[in-house]
Amino acid sequence: MGRLVYYDDLGEIKYQKAWDFQTQLFQSIIDRKVRNRKLTEEEQEDPFHYLLFCEHPHVYTLGRNGKVDHLLLDEDGLKEHQASFVKINRGGDITYHGYGQLVGYPIVDLDEFFADIARYIRYIEEVVIRTIAEYGLKGERIKGLSGVWLDVGSDYARKICAVGMHLSRWVSMHGFALNVNTNLSYFGHIVPCGIEDENKGVTSLANELGRTVPLEEVQEKIVRHFAEVFEADLVAKALEVPNEL
Repeated sequence: MGRLVYYDDLGEIKYQKAWDFQTQLFQSIIDRKVRNRKLTEEEQEDPFHYLLFCEHPHVYTLGRNGKVDHLLLDEDGLKEHQASFVKINRGGDITYHGYGQLVGYPIVDLDEFFADIARYIRYIEEVVIRTIAEYGLKGERIKGLSGVWLDVGSDYARKICAVGMHLSRWVSMHGFALNVNTNLSYFGHIVPCGIEDENKGVTSLANELGRTVPLEEVQEKIVRHFAEVFEADLVAKALEVPNEL
């Protein structure tokens, strides 16, 4: 058996609640690592990892290196668009999450895979690239920028998936946000990911294909490609989010 990754679809969930749940799972993996260091090889707990899927109500999140002025809405504007704003601990600048977007949070111990954050991000991007290829889209990377893009090198380069991570003791949290049926107008209220180049926009699967795409269908493809790219065994497991979160 390969590396074990439990995955679950949390459905629609508020950003803060999902972040708190991620943090709980993230800390549980770190705690297990600490315990295992004090045990013999025979006594150690077997490692396993998580991949959470969800969909958030409208929210703008600002990474620790981001600029608040990249949010172009004031408090009244946020209320008008039924959106919230959260400062978080991932890398990167500002981004948007909302309905019709498939968000994935891998919570993995990279010591069990490879201790290389750049490689990890490339692998996450590769999962998305392989997924959208099944819809006839060529996903690419842009040097110096994270995420997955279309038509790189043209005047119409556009981002279809954002990637942002937080790492501690080689355990990861946060992840990727793939625009599937996303209302792209919400990106007009930020400088997406801090990129001010007018020739770099955003897009979605629905926008490119001219049709709505079921999130469950995309999720199934991501699970399959995640297993391939990371050489892992992905097993569905119902994960209960505590009511107090």
